[in-house]
Amino acid sequence: MSRILHLLTGPTAVGKTEWALRWAEQHGAEIVSCDSLLFYRGMDIGTAKPSAEELARVPHHLIDILEPAERMNVVEYARRARAAVEEIHSRGRRVLVVGGSGFYLRSFVEPVTDEIEVPESLRSELEAEWATRGLSALVERLARLNPAGLGTLDVANPRRVLRALERCLVSGRTLEALAAAFAARPTPYADWEIRLSRLDCDMAELSGRIERRTRQMVAAGLLAEVSALRARGLELNPSACGAIGYRECLAVLRGEGSEADLTREIAANTRALVKKQRTWFRTQLPPHRLIPLAETALETLFAAADPDAPKGSGSLVEDDSEPR
Repeated sequence: MSRILHLLTGPTAVGKTEWALRWAEQHGAEIVSCDSLLFYRGMDIGTAKPSAEELARVPHHLIDILEPAERMNVVEYARRARAAVEEIHSRGRRVLVVGGSGFYLRSFVEPVTDEIEVPESLRSELEAEWATRGLSALVERLARLNPAGLGTLDVANPRRVLRALERCLVSGRTLEALAAAFAARPTPYADWEIRLSRLDCDMAELSGRIERRTRQMVAAGLLAEVSALRARGLELNPSACGAIGYRECLAVLRGEGSEADLTREIAANTRALVKKQRTWFRTQLPPHRLIPLAETALETLFAAADPDAPKGSGSLVEDDSEPR
């Protein structure tokens, strides 16, 4: 069987789940989730997690694999996703990766991290130095290790400075040398054909979809879901508790927000997220097919794109033009 990796992405609320299910059913595929919140058990309503009925239609992977207090990172995700992809393929089934979490999605098309392992002792040491001496001391230390300069590193971002300093200290190399080595790494699925398609629609339609979905979530008991998750350690996981829908509910439960404003705030924040997602998809993904939602069809969802076709209608996207 050909080694083809089908990737379906698009902004929040565009309708990826139903199209993925229908395509997978028709083509004998299994779904690998690429959503940074579907990992967590109990985070159901606020993530629009596929229902039990939907999960029963097609085998899914990397959903409900962690407790809310546990953390996922892109290295661990890439490892688990690769294992799932290979296992699905070994059984003669097609692989369909579905989700809109950009950094995780990138792990299928390019390297996302180097192989440098940073000892926890060093990480703790540098965290303590940051706390006691401040960010400027770390930047100065990093500059001494990089006499040719720090390039485009955001020296105002503590996390980026810490990660850069860790890697320079562990490897004994400069940032420039590390960047060159990283750029030379092979793509993670070099022996697979990648077929990447992105669903989208105009913002007016997407905004309506967001409003409807948010109202449904709140009516379905989102606030109660978040209350129960707090008892399971949700607030110990910054990524999970900071996610849209969950952070607004937590604010209400802490007495810092109004339940009456919950739907409006979640919908507004979701729209802001969608704008960021769409920019990221257009500028950070490799050339791919942009499919207007109104023109989506199962038979052409992953059909070969025509580089000479006009934008829309499943055309190849290499620029930052808006979907019509």
